[in-house]
Amino acid sequence: MKITDIRTVVVGNPWKNWIYVVVDTDDGFRGLGEATGGLSTQPTVAAVEEVKHMVIGRDPRDIHAIWNELYLAGFLNINREMSGIEMACWDILGKSLNVPVHRLLGGKVRDDIRVYANGWYSGPRTPEGFADSASEVVAKGYTALKLDPFGTAYLALSRSETREVQALLRAVREAVGDDVEIMIEAHDRFSVGAAIEIGNWLEEFDVTWFETPVLSNDVDALIEVAKRVPVRVIAGERMHELHDFARFLNADVTDIINPEPLGVGGVWRTLQIAGMARAHHAQLAPHNAESPLKTMIALHIDAVTPNIYIQECFDDFLEPWVSDVLHGFERVQDGKLRIPDTPGFGVELDETEAAKHPYGKSNFLRMFRPGWERRDVAHD
Repeated sequence: MKITDIRTVVVGNPWKNWIYVVVDTDDGFRGLGEATGGLSTQPTVAAVEEVKHMVIGRDPRDIHAIWNELYLAGFLNINREMSGIEMACWDILGKSLNVPVHRLLGGKVRDDIRVYANGWYSGPRTPEGFADSASEVVAKGYTALKLDPFGTAYLALSRSETREVQALLRAVREAVGDDVEIMIEAHDRFSVGAAIEIGNWLEEFDVTWFETPVLSNDVDALIEVAKRVPVRVIAGERMHELHDFARFLNADVTDIINPEPLGVGGVWRTLQIAGMARAHHAQLAPHNAESPLKTMIALHIDAVTPNIYIQECFDDFLEPWVSDVLHGFERVQDGKLRIPDTPGFGVELDETEAAKHPYGKSNFLRMFRPGWERRDVAHD
């Protein structure tokens, strides 16, 4: 079996253009991976075009050899085009053997995984609006939800902003009750001092974690904050190298990390990080802010990893046409996702439907701009 072509398909989701990596073979098998990445749509598409000549003609089942060649060729840098190609090769391997990817990784240790909702708070930025949206999430069966309540704040919160954020969180906690987990996302926005101040008053709301309160590839800053607040601090989505995770875990200041499979190089590297976490008695909550394909890929990682705490999921809060573009992805039921048993990752891309939703220059989540949390599409 040989790779005959690698190409990208961009789908214009309103708040993030999704990038799919399609790998074709001479045996007729087609693999699907994802390389979505915020404001880097066109650069990533170009990067796939630039590196594909190194992979065409190779056997897609030689996944580690292909990944390592791309890693060395990129001067020891990990990027999303590598991850997308790696994932597509796993998909081909599973399809060629007629087994799900998790079977290739050693077999599943669970039949389903609890998920937490994200992307749900798209209504009015008021305590009542957030409370109503949170209540709807719980009514769907979710036992955990995450939100970034900090609006456009950067580096610090003013006193009025602090009161506003506390009012939002108090309303959400009262709406969902004591048994639902609340995760707080900060999107890397605060200084160390501000993060410590916020992390201390967050204890009032019984939050499960305070995510990326400072620039999350500044491991020393993360450690400093985690040592000085009473709530759990987690990070990982902006870390790329194994040694960054090792430094954070070695400090013994957290027991949950959230690596982004696209950012660390794909499926296999995520499993390596899970092993590192287990050595520190820590769990994973894999980051997942892309399309339902990425959710399905995460499920195969979750399936074989004993130390998964929970899985992030946006899929209930996407555009209604998504199921026309992607076929076969699992849907959340009672706050959980079932581990799929279809060959490969179990998802197929309808390129005819995908073409109806082209790349859009405004399809970006512009943090620190008023209204970003409502997923407003910019027109500038």
